[in-house]
Amino acid sequence: MTYFCTMKRRLLFILSVFAIQLPLFAVQKPVFMLYHGAFATGYGFEDFVNVMFHGLKLDCTVSGYLTVIPLLFALISVWVSGRMLVNALKVYFGLSWIIVAAVFAVDLALYGYWGFRIDATAVFYVKSPAAALASVSVGTIVLHTLIFALYALIGYKTLALLAVPLLPLTSIVPLKSVRQAIRRLACTGILLVAGAVLFLPIRGSVGTSTANVGMVYFGDDRFLNHSAINPAFALFASLLQQQDFESQFDFFPEEERKRIFDPLVRKSEGTTGTNTKLLKLDRPDILLILAESFSASAVGVTGGEPDVTPNLNRLSEEGVLFTNLYAGSFRTDRGIVAVLNGYPAQPTTSIMKYPAKSQSLPSISKTLVGEGYAADALYGGDINFTNMQSYFFSSGFTSIVSDKDFPFAMRRSKWGVSDDVTFEHLRELLTVNVTNTPRLTVFLTLSSHEPFEVPFGKFENPYLNSVAFTDDCFGKFIDSLKRTSLWERLLVILVADHGFRYPDGVQEFEPARFHIPMLWLGGALREPRRIETIASQTDLAATLLGQLGLDHSEFTFSRDIFDPASPSHAWYSFHNGFGFMDSTGVSVFDNESVSLIADESSDGTSPDTSTDAISRVNKGKALLQTLYDDLGKR
Repeated sequence: MTYFCTMKRRLLFILSVFAIQLPLFAVQKPVFMLYHGAFATGYGFEDFVNVMFHGLKLDCTVSGYLTVIPLLFALISVWVSGRMLVNALKVYFGLSWIIVAAVFAVDLALYGYWGFRIDATAVFYVKSPAAALASVSVGTIVLHTLIFALYALIGYKTLALLAVPLLPLTSIVPLKSVRQAIRRLACTGILLVAGAVLFLPIRGSVGTSTANVGMVYFGDDRFLNHSAINPAFALFASLLQQQDFESQFDFFPEEERKRIFDPLVRKSEGTTGTNTKLLKLDRPDILLILAESFSASAVGVTGGEPDVTPNLNRLSEEGVLFTNLYAGSFRTDRGIVAVLNGYPAQPTTSIMKYPAKSQSLPSISKTLVGEGYAADALYGGDINFTNMQSYFFSSGFTSIVSDKDFPFAMRRSKWGVSDDVTFEHLRELLTVNVTNTPRLTVFLTLSSHEPFEVPFGKFENPYLNSVAFTDDCFGKFIDSLKRTSLWERLLVILVADHGFRYPDGVQEFEPARFHIPMLWLGGALREPRRIETIASQTDLAATLLGQLGLDHSEFTFSRDIFDPASPSHAWYSFHNGFGFMDSTGVSVFDNESVSLIADESSDGTSPDTSTDAISRVNKGKALLQTLYDDLGKR
């Protein structure tokens, strides 16, 4: 009788550990929805129920993983007696729920900024915690620390009080005979069968597919689908996927992929296939300004707010304005690579986090340094953020100025030195110690980054106010350069690193989220022009080098905007999805749900039911597949 009781208690212990964790995970869903204003945006009780019900799939998966160690303890307890097992089990529950609670608390805060559930991206940024926290207020940090502590305590206490007492402290029977040994072996076998059953929720299904984030999606409402995701699963699943890039996104057989992709990046024979000459100098000094979070929706000359960027609007009449340009992603590290390397942003990772891979990329700076240029970079923030320093040095830059090069008193923003100070430093950098050596200077602004702390007060909206501040600094900077001898041989290129979700109704996957301005200025230009061709941020590399008469064939993904052999299009990525647009319209594809989430023809018809829509999706898939194949080989 004692034998069966202790065996049942072990089985009940395993079942309890698994089952107790499910409501602990389920409660994350309503907390997440309420935190992000579900009631205020019209969601009701039924939506909460649906989210918890569909999210149960991944909750079972994570609970299954977390029950594996307790199963091992139960197996050990069949053969070994003693309270040490119980103490070790409590330590395990404490550590595991500290991790679960930390992931949930961080994810709860990040979703409002990023628009997707936590993944490996967050882990990349913890290497520079000060910079990562720069956008977060003290109140938010305190609130989420309390959420973390309370949730970890509740998880631990619940398991310690309800599950731990069920694990017997003594082995099944004294090991004094063959019969008793057989009983222990039988109990071990039964527990192993229980472990095999536990494999089903861990795997996620009995079919061919395994547990994945998309399995909890249940409709076309992106917020509700995101709410159903278990953040611990989302994070650790994405971490496991980071290295095997070549096996991801295998949409087509190789011949089919090549057939679709190759025409997208077709180039004319020779160094450059364009007769469009924007420059009157062969080797101008080049200043490339990456404007933080400058969205076309905030810039008047690209169809945005009319009064926020008066200087950019004014100066666009003097330069070459690209009105139909799209950023490759939503993060600075990916935007830098898109601009300088002509390399598309990856939807599930960032090549800048892998120095061994990023240093193998072709770059504007490497090409120009090979042509006798000097290359330097300026950034008012932490240059170690997301491996930026190693990236710049491996790209051929010999001089890098960052926040540590400014007096501490000048670091007035959480991100570092504000744009008024860095623009002034940039002016001195360009106009002092002038040599005959042509120069490439890359400058990253930062004041228009959250939390938008600027010494300016023109607009109530903090984002628009920060953009207006940077525009004011930019206008004064350009006007001052015009009064110097440098101006006549200078090419200034201002392009955003990425856009911003403005106005509030814009979702993170919509084309408007990625629409950005690009303006070429300077005495090196022949004449003002307005370019309305659909283009991508990645196209700057080939276009600039083409204007300089330099070979850009190694920039596989970058197309010269003025090359008639290269079809105009734009491709961008968001969290595990992509958008593709050309003259026929735009299609947005979500890899998690394996479905179109936006589709519109050039005449405004939505959804687009023509063959053009299928073609756009296939082109976007082929580009993504080629990108990850390339990433895996580097």
